[in-house]
Amino acid sequence: LYHAILHAPRHLGQHSGGMVFCDEGLDHIIPLQPATMPNRTVLQWDKDDCEDLGIVKVDLLGLGMLAAMEDTLRICERRSRPVNLARISKSDPETFDLLCRADTVGTFQVESRAQMATLPIMQPKTFYDVAVEVAIIRPGPIVGDLVHPYLNRRTGREKIEYIHPDFEPILKRTLGVPLFQEQVLRMAMVIADFSGVEADQLRKAMAFKRADERMAPIIETLKSRMADRGIDPHVQERVIQSIGSFALYGFPESHAISFALIAYASCWLKAHRPAEFYCGLINNQPMGFYSVNTLLQDAKRHGVRAKPVSVIHSLAETEVLDDHTLRLGLQRLKGLTRKTIERLLEQRSLAQFTSLPDLLRRVKPNVKERRILAASGSLNDLPEIEHRRDALWQAEQLPLDDLFATPPSSMIRPGHDFSTTSPPQKKILPMMDSLERLNTDFALQGATTGPHPMRLWRQSQSETFATAASLFELPHGMPLTIAGLVICRQRPGTAKGHCFISLEDEYGIANLFIPRKTFHQYRLTITSESFLLVRGRLQITEGKQPTVYVVSLAPLGLAPELAPTSHDFH
Repeated sequence: LYHAILHAPRHLGQHSGGMVFCDEGLDHIIPLQPATMPNRTVLQWDKDDCEDLGIVKVDLLGLGMLAAMEDTLRICERRSRPVNLARISKSDPETFDLLCRADTVGTFQVESRAQMATLPIMQPKTFYDVAVEVAIIRPGPIVGDLVHPYLNRRTGREKIEYIHPDFEPILKRTLGVPLFQEQVLRMAMVIADFSGVEADQLRKAMAFKRADERMAPIIETLKSRMADRGIDPHVQERVIQSIGSFALYGFPESHAISFALIAYASCWLKAHRPAEFYCGLINNQPMGFYSVNTLLQDAKRHGVRAKPVSVIHSLAETEVLDDHTLRLGLQRLKGLTRKTIERLLEQRSLAQFTSLPDLLRRVKPNVKERRILAASGSLNDLPEIEHRRDALWQAEQLPLDDLFATPPSSMIRPGHDFSTTSPPQKKILPMMDSLERLNTDFALQGATTGPHPMRLWRQSQSETFATAASLFELPHGMPLTIAGLVICRQRPGTAKGHCFISLEDEYGIANLFIPRKTFHQYRLTITSESFLLVRGRLQITEGKQPTVYVVSLAPLGLAPELAPTSHDFH
């Protein structure tokens, strides 16, 4: 019974972007059924059955970066700085400088910790280098131990060789290392006389979820054919190993080049249109590795600062004020409904708000929304509002029955004051301190335009700690202590139990390497604390990228409310 049901379907699944085509109604060919989601239909056959019958299936890949870039280009056009991505230079020095120093926070495909560690070693100089970079940090090349040979050959530490002389035309562009699925298929055709049909069967087997099941007979055929041709057993083994590494993880060269186009374009926009680039990213969250707060910190390091949300100045979305300034949009406020934002913008277009009572009467936010607007500082630009706590006090004093209906639009004239009652009696309240403002910003927006939490923490310390920036100036092997905000935790299956953390402070992002034993020793602290105090020693890797080899960790003591959501174990 076990073997009878071993590979039977376990549950009904739906590909979010899968579409099936045929030349007549699908219901005449395939049994259909309604999906759980309204107005959706699913096939009762899986994709492999459809492929065996010759039915065309297309997977549509949705990428948040495409939406962000579209918005970025729209903003550039609106600001009379149009960009045609089809015409940008593929050899732009500033873009490649950005890539070589791994300044890729927020970009596409090359923004991960592993990519940032590889880019300074890789030192991409051409567009094809970007395609290789996109493809090389994948489970297939990593599991197959192809990454280090490629980088060693690229930097001249290892001689280029091609496994077999016949493979040189196939592997020359990748320095003798098979990185792409097309190369693997071509190798099988050259070394074992595989036909086009057999090579396609190999491709399907490598893409199959249970690759071992389909790969075994193909590998046997491959061995037999190579033996018949008198191929050296050592070469046979290396060929089998290279092909086996791609089972489940095959990455086509065409796919890598398509991704490289987007990756390069995103890097070009960051280098040449930073304000528009960050604005497009912020308006299309969530996406990528990094929170809006990390994006705002990175923007600040690139000379682009963000102004806070304001009922007087903000639009619904974040906007670019000039080449160095953004204005956060009303949509950044959690709990402020779309209808309230639309009413606020509509009323403001008719006449600017002259007071808090004026705004509340015309926009009619509910009690929760009043408090959100006040606590976030969004009311601070109104007359007679001194600070957030003052706004909270005044908003609470206005009785609900005083917020009568808004006059018809035809009666509204620009500059008209709708305040028919005097402002509420003011009470002297202290301003929120810096930590209280940060706490409120993260609670209501998930980000802050104020100082980084680590800057405030550092001001209260007598001891000197290393920073993300100072790591570039310290010698290899130096013991150090560093503190920061955890923005990303990773423990990939290819890492043999080791853990990687991205630790952010007010100066940048530091990379931590936590050995497997240390991870298990401090597991609870690593997985639950938002701020860490880390002791270790500095490792300057190839490419002059600093990494902290962690010896011990401890909670920093800052409240977790002062931290945005981190990107963990994805």
